[in-house]
Amino acid sequence: MKTCLALLLLTFVLIGCSKAPTNNTATTSSNSNANANDPPAINSVDVVKAQPQEVTLAPGGSAETVVLVQIANGYHVNANPPSQPYLKPTELELKPAEGISVGFIVYPDALVKNFSFSETPLKVYEGNIQLKVNLKADKKAVPGKHNLSARLRVQACDDKVCYAPGALDLVMPVNIK
Repeated sequence: MKTCLALLLLTFVLIGCSKAPTNNTATTSSNSNANANDPPAINSVDVVKAQPQEVTLAPGGSAETVVLVQIANGYHVNANPPSQPYLKPTELELKPAEGISVGFIVYPDALVKNFSFSETPLKVYEGNIQLKVNLKADKKAVPGKHNLSARLRVQACDDKVCYAPGALDLVMPVNIK
């Protein structure tokens, strides 16, 4: 009896798979037309903006600067560290260059909120936040304006769903005097 049930279940699965649409141009264009009324897909980087602030360093010195992050109303991003290991944290990565290195990055205190898609409260950032960055200049750093490449990784969510993670490429202006 168990064998018959297993064969019957396998038959239904195979029939269901054989009726899956193929990915051809005709199917794609008909699906595009059918979904024309759907809201546009949201990318995490569409609802998050970031602006690094310029900092001045003396050769051999260090200073703190900030990256201002604006999260659109109705959205949040995961805190650093995130509440659960599977969540993507908000993460700033800076590449040291031209005699300038990164001392450390301080992330703001998180809000703890409940969402319909999670059984447990989550640590998040909303609205406007500041990521504090400590930079150091070598004693032989060349005076003048420098730009550090940076990348801000985020995963934006609303109150129902999280969207695919994304990254914002940034330029952090550094003045050595």
